[in-house]
Amino acid sequence: MMANVLGITVSNLWFVKRKGLVVGILTASAATGQLLFLPLIAKVTSDYGWRYAMYAAVAAIIVVFILVAIWMKNNPSDVGAAPYGTTEVVKPEPFKGNVFLTPIQNLVIASKNKTFWLLAGTFFICGFSTNGLIGTHLIAACGDYGMMEVAAAGLLAMMGAFDLFGTTISGWLTDRFDSRWLLFWYYGLRGLSLIFLPYALATTPYMLVVFSVFYGLDWIATVPPTAKLAGETFGKEKSGMIFGWIVVAHQIGASFAAYGAGVMRDWLGTYSQTFFIAGLTCFIAALFAIRIQRQLKKHKEQAVML
Repeated sequence: MMANVLGITVSNLWFVKRKGLVVGILTASAATGQLLFLPLIAKVTSDYGWRYAMYAAVAAIIVVFILVAIWMKNNPSDVGAAPYGTTEVVKPEPFKGNVFLTPIQNLVIASKNKTFWLLAGTFFICGFSTNGLIGTHLIAACGDYGMMEVAAAGLLAMMGAFDLFGTTISGWLTDRFDSRWLLFWYYGLRGLSLIFLPYALATTPYMLVVFSVFYGLDWIATVPPTAKLAGETFGKEKSGMIFGWIVVAHQIGASFAAYGAGVMRDWLGTYSQTFFIAGLTCFIAALFAIRIQRQLKKHKEQAVML
């Protein structure tokens, strides 16, 4: 709620140029913070118990709440500024409609568009292969091979550090290259890294470091190009809400992986098959991305005819 979707809304309001880069920075910081704090949370949990880890998280939220309430503004016009990339100070149109019904109405509109389902499908797989699988089960998978919890959390923190670079660069690339081909490569490379993971777990810790670096660069790099495609397809006014529904697909995919990987671990005694399946699904997402290209081309041809 407070990271990807809100970040897209903020970027739409405050930026006209370099929007992809801004989305990349915002989403990278959210994912990187999530991963970098894991070693600290793991340490607090192991030394004092999980309740104190929750207290620490709540304390951090309270601090951020105060900072936002005092210094952040909703729109550039609130401080007499124009969105970055323009010189005209324009007050935003007030929201019209029902706060509960309007998102549902936008979902109905989006559901009639094949591009929406392709984007939702790729993001379902994105959630399945990131926070649902790796974010939830990597520490447990490392434990199967004798690695301590704090050390395994350190691998996730390393992913977070490299994600900061990878997703920021992804935003920069989104401003300059075809988002569909970026998604093709991101999902394809992520699939290769997940297929490599069982081998890394079974060999040496150095192979896990290689996996963490390679996978971390691609952790959430899919957000900037996906957000751009949603904006191109549905327009600035509707893209925020519709991207929110695409993120819902992401979280549903994450929930499938969080539960399904645990069930398969109990049945088979290992996570290897789950990592391999997740790698294959990423290849499917890469193919979905190519299909998005055809759909958008078709929409443009229809617009020219009209």
